Amino acid sequence: MSIRIFPKELLEAKREKPTTLESIPPLLFANLKSLYRRRAERLRQLALNNPLGDYLNFAAQLAEAQHHALHDYPLTLDLSEVLEQGATSGKPPLDVSVYPRSEHWHLLLTSLIAELRSQVPEHILAVLDNLEKASVHEWDLMADTLLNGEFSRVGSEKAPFIWAALSLYWTQMASLLPGKARAEYGENRQFCPVCGSIPVASMVHIGTINGLRYLHCNLCESEWHLVRVKCSNCEQTRDLNYWSLDSEQAAVKAESCGDCGTYLKILYQKKDPQVEAVADDLASLVLDARMEEEGFSRSSINPFLFPAE
Repeated sequence: MSIRIFPKELLEAKREKPTTLESIPPLLFANLKSLYRRRAERLRQLALNNPLGDYLNFAAQLAEAQHHALHDYPLTLDLSEVLEQGATSGKPPLDVSVYPRSEHWHLLLTSLIAELRSQVPEHILAVLDNLEKASVHEWDLMADTLLNGEFSRVGSEKAPFIWAALSLYWTQMASLLPGKARAEYGENRQFCPVCGSIPVASMVHIGTINGLRYLHCNLCESEWHLVRVKCSNCEQTRDLNYWSLDSEQAAVKAESCGDCGTYLKILYQKKDPQVEAVADDLASLVLDARMEEEGFSRSSINPFLFPAE
């Protein structure tokens, strides 16, 4: 099953009695009012007694800066035509490979740099200085490189800042899409139906969507439904295993697939209602090391930790 986003009026015109599958919300957009502040709070909580505490606190500062930039630079944009084009082509409306970025993301990056200047240690301040001295053309080249998956060409020291601005930009646009999602038969369920990016982790929710698993986009922060006990990378179901560092009741596990040799973290809100996709994935890097020892490769990207190669 794939997920496509259509103009609301188009789906309403074709509305029929929903099946059981259609009654499941296929797509969840981020709550911009609380997204970044909640992430920052969770990161600070996880930093306590964690060997990665200093970096988790830095990530919290960056998430807090995203929260402030969101309010200082709101985005107003009519995406009706973009949505219609995506519905016709079957492509994500905000596909990272083709969507033309505006200068708005430059404003967001400038805001992030200014916000962080007075908070970060000297070695990170040097990175901010280098970014501030770079031209917007150089910023765009780095953005293109990251969005193309060539992470090592940008460098792990600059990538989180560039990505933070790009992510905020795409998240703002996602919130403005005047459409509604529908699950259809098709492939590529491992990619975000909004922007075409890969997930950072998956989340098993509580509340009105209790027990349902959603993949969390590492760029636009949207979440899309994928049934449980299915590989999020190759969609096979034959050879899945679940790993944790603590116990079977752990809130954070790794779902590994013997068919494609990859894994993705899966977070359970029922075990811990405070789990947050980006924060808890970042704070559980010891589990990543264990999975690498077992011969599995990560199928996701955390926006605060880009691979060196």
